[in-house]
Amino acid sequence: MSPWHAHMISAADHLTDAPLFRREFVLDPGHGDVVSAMLRATALGVVEAWVNGLPASEDVLTPGWTSYEWRLRYAEWDVTALIEPTTVIGLAVGNGWYRGKLGWTGGSRYYGHELGAFAELRIRFADGHVQTVGTDESWSAGPSATTADDLYDGQEIDARRRSDAWLRPGFSGPAWGAVHRTDFDHSVLEPYIGPPVRRQQSVAPVEVWESARGSVMVDFGQNLVGWVRVDVHGEAGDVVTLRHAEVLEDGELGTRPLRTARATDRYVLSGGPDVFEPTFTFHGFRFVEVDGWPGGAASLRDRGGLEAIVVSSELRRIGRFGCSDPVLERLHENAVWGMRGNFLDVPTDCPQRDERMGWTGDIAVFAPSAVYLADAGDFLRDWLRDLALEQAGHDGRVPFVVPDVIKYLNHGSSLLKDETTAIWSDAAVWVPWAVWTAYADLAVLEEQWPSIASHIRTVRDLLSPNGLWDTGFQFGDWLDPDAPPTAPWQAKADPAVVATACAFRTATLAARIAEVLGRDVEAAEFAAMAGSLRAAFSEHYVDGDRIRSDCPTVYALAIAFDLLDDEQRDAAGRRLAELVREGGYRISTGFAGTPYVLDALTRTGHLADAYRLLMQRECPSWLYPVTMGATTIWERWDSMLPDGRINPGEMTSFNHYALGAVVDWMHRTIGGLAPLEPGYRRALVAPQPGGGLSWAQTSLDTPSGTIAVGWRIEAGQLAVDVDVPDSVEAVLRLPGRDDEVLASGRHRRSVPASAATAG
Repeated sequence: MSPWHAHMISAADHLTDAPLFRREFVLDPGHGDVVSAMLRATALGVVEAWVNGLPASEDVLTPGWTSYEWRLRYAEWDVTALIEPTTVIGLAVGNGWYRGKLGWTGGSRYYGHELGAFAELRIRFADGHVQTVGTDESWSAGPSATTADDLYDGQEIDARRRSDAWLRPGFSGPAWGAVHRTDFDHSVLEPYIGPPVRRQQSVAPVEVWESARGSVMVDFGQNLVGWVRVDVHGEAGDVVTLRHAEVLEDGELGTRPLRTARATDRYVLSGGPDVFEPTFTFHGFRFVEVDGWPGGAASLRDRGGLEAIVVSSELRRIGRFGCSDPVLERLHENAVWGMRGNFLDVPTDCPQRDERMGWTGDIAVFAPSAVYLADAGDFLRDWLRDLALEQAGHDGRVPFVVPDVIKYLNHGSSLLKDETTAIWSDAAVWVPWAVWTAYADLAVLEEQWPSIASHIRTVRDLLSPNGLWDTGFQFGDWLDPDAPPTAPWQAKADPAVVATACAFRTATLAARIAEVLGRDVEAAEFAAMAGSLRAAFSEHYVDGDRIRSDCPTVYALAIAFDLLDDEQRDAAGRRLAELVREGGYRISTGFAGTPYVLDALTRTGHLADAYRLLMQRECPSWLYPVTMGATTIWERWDSMLPDGRINPGEMTSFNHYALGAVVDWMHRTIGGLAPLEPGYRRALVAPQPGGGLSWAQTSLDTPSGTIAVGWRIEAGQLAVDVDVPDSVEAVLRLPGRDDEVLASGRHRRSVPASAATAG
């Protein structure tokens, strides 16, 4: 028997656009005061709720995007303060991910054709009596002011249709009618694990002007994710249209990278003061083109009326970084903004074009950075729940995106076969390990263990008799800067070398996870697999001081993943440094190699080369986009060409956090803070200055308190300050000194700068 007293309901067929649902009721008499009232709500679509005319919560885009086939989350809100003797519950439902467009083929309604609303209000009285009001046939449905809504295309609102009368007692309207139950399995309902999506901040325009073709243009100064709140007064029936884009090209919106996404909001004015906020969509943008604004650019510039609303999952910032180079600081801030924009319920690849999917490869490499920048543990645990469900539904194969909508697309692309692939599918292991390392939360390993074990055994079944992962489809070193713009998979690195190295790392981590969980048999099983992969890699891919395909990525992976013995490792480090120098200290790695190339140089004694590679400002490099005005991490090293033109590749985003994984190295090497035990119960403090930096600082709110590290070079000395919280032991490692264990408190140590600085 279902524990719920509510049913999924839908509106009549003619209410196709963002229907409203309401229920009016009277409190049960004779039970004293209301002591609590909890509203649980979800939708087939996205839902907003009101109680007696006031919002039930600050959440937006509830219940987000999950693998709807197996899991639909519900939110729970305390609405005790909103309950009256006669109470009205109101719900508005938009298409969201459930019924809106998804993917680049133009299709929609992959999960279902009918929007649904679900809510249950439980009111507890002073004498213990509980009154329950849930969605059922006693509710009614009617039209809203939203005439169209889609996450890709935008939202249309007609203010002439607005009224809040439906949220007050005694309402009845001629356009309102009955609802019906939908066929719905209550067993898929689950509470949120991760945080809700909410408005984070508002951003004012920095410039308003009229373009050469007469359009009103607005620059918010920051590439962000969310929408524009519009405050306008014009003639009834007039239309104001906002089109969004991340960049300008030839002085106009650069919309080609959006592909088929319209990213357009359209508002019909009421004739009085109107405020519009398109909460059933979101856009990735910095620039907005405004048509139909009363008074044009001059009025908008003088009187205002637009503010960008930043929207993302509610994540507390816990990690910070600063240094003496403002360009490097801006790179770090770009990674923060990229994460903020793409951590919108699902860790997406990009927030603007007709995609916005949870690509597993992106988060696999960015997870160590994410868990330092923000308290992202529950956010990632929630997403990993869907990964495990999709994996089970794919016979053990981890899909390329989670939730997996690609299985529904008629894409016809040989690049998107339903296969297990290195890095992308390895997210099943790499992401839980990053969460465990950062927060020492055993739950993520326990919950994901079946998924972890399933994935590594799937990989084992794909190995060739020679022990290598050299079969099947691979993305490889995706977006190698030397690959053609239209063929990002054509990297210098042999995809089998990349895949075998990743399989070794995955098997090694799986063995370590098994040890943590006390699974000795599986720990031995996966350690043996790792040993076999290491031996096969050395036998087939290492020839003297060369690794097959002889490019930076293969050396970076072999060193960072500990695939080599000491002699091989030293030779690989020398060859990697040589290749980096020969390349003029310009980036020569893609998705696979970029997160590890600086670590590989650092670990093999080439710190100065690592800094020169990081500090390079010519294209391709991490800092080139900053010199071009980037305020987020780009998808391609040259998403915008030096002459201001957008990269000709169809796949070009200006907000793609994956290449921002470099900030993990910045935290650990420049800032000098890394975990020695999960959750930073023991921490390594080992700053390694270089690159001409004169100071740097980093801090992290750990489960045991805030650890802070700061260093400065002055008067020929490197002075290091360390704040250690209670219950944490820090190991200080400085050149020319033995390791020192620091107890809780504030500490300062100094060493000669000449011995501690590289390059």
